[in-house]
Amino acid sequence: MTQTSQRPLRVLAAMSGGVDSAVAAARAVEAGHDVTGVHLALSANPQSFRTGARGCCTIEDSRDARRAADVIGIPFYVWDLAERFREDVVEDFVAEYEAGRTPNPCLRCNEKIKFAALLDKALALGFDAVCTGHYATVVLTEDGGRELHRASDMAKDQSYVLGVLDEKQLAHAMFPLGDTLTTKDEIRAEAERRGLAVAKKPDSHDICFIADGDTQGFLANRLGGPAEGDIVDESGTKLGTHEGAFGFTIGQRKGLKIGHPAPDGKPRYVLDISPVNNTVTVGPVEALDVTALTAIKPRWCGTPPSGPGTYTAQLRAHGGETEVTAELMDGSQLHVAFAEPVRGVAPGQAVVLYDGTRVVGSATIATTVRRERMATGG
Repeated sequence: MTQTSQRPLRVLAAMSGGVDSAVAAARAVEAGHDVTGVHLALSANPQSFRTGARGCCTIEDSRDARRAADVIGIPFYVWDLAERFREDVVEDFVAEYEAGRTPNPCLRCNEKIKFAALLDKALALGFDAVCTGHYATVVLTEDGGRELHRASDMAKDQSYVLGVLDEKQLAHAMFPLGDTLTTKDEIRAEAERRGLAVAKKPDSHDICFIADGDTQGFLANRLGGPAEGDIVDESGTKLGTHEGAFGFTIGQRKGLKIGHPAPDGKPRYVLDISPVNNTVTVGPVEALDVTALTAIKPRWCGTPPSGPGTYTAQLRAHGGETEVTAELMDGSQLHVAFAEPVRGVAPGQAVVLYDGTRVVGSATIATTVRRERMATGG
């Protein structure tokens, strides 16, 4: 059964300034809970973050959140978590790219900010739960435990970025949008009926702390770039140069600027990024086939699995599921083998395991095993 409560709860609603979190807060009030709204100030200089309703950390967003709280009729505060955000999300993002990995800052923000720093503060102040506008569902089990499940509408499901939550955090999490089969247009229509001005506000898709959307420029500025390096093929032959290995991700096709096609005329893709010698290796798409991976820093949405098991796995926020077998080794490393090869798997990303709709847990991809390819003669 989905999470319900026989008594009103003191709920802290995290209000980003967007339509989803505003409707979630309104639904929590409608369910009879005692709700207080809070907007997280995540930048020491909010004007350096996205403007024009594109992010979730701007001055406009805090004002939008305050107006929504006024319409809903709940108290509203702005909490300054800029220093925690800088340390746990922004600096982690830069360090991961510097090490040749591809991080997911939204997942890290959920883990470190919304359900660690924010939840800890909320509980210390006597709140029972934190409410957000994520599309996911918390299920209360017969033994009183909590499970995280996919949203009822798979098209909007956001359980992937919540796979870092443990059972204790799930016990204090509320996702009012997760168990309703409503389209985003219907959510906007509901917001309009409630008189919320954010009803027509565009969704945010980009990294909120990169003001102009130029990730490579942001990293170059933080890491002292540009730093010219070589682009090579699988044999080590130099094909071109780049201005910083941190500007590439595994599986990338566009923006390589090699200048001439492969001998077979087919496009090349980024296969490997080496920060040690600042080299980017490219090759054919079939060279991206991954058959297994090892992941570290596992986090479980409940009891950790014992022994090998069969699951489905999701490898990116908007990706599909793939069948896998997985086993936790020594309590710290997760070994995952794919039933069929997958592509575009990058160290630093998260692998999230599912048992049906239930989120089992997540871990950070450390290494991958590529499928061996048949050698071709010339």
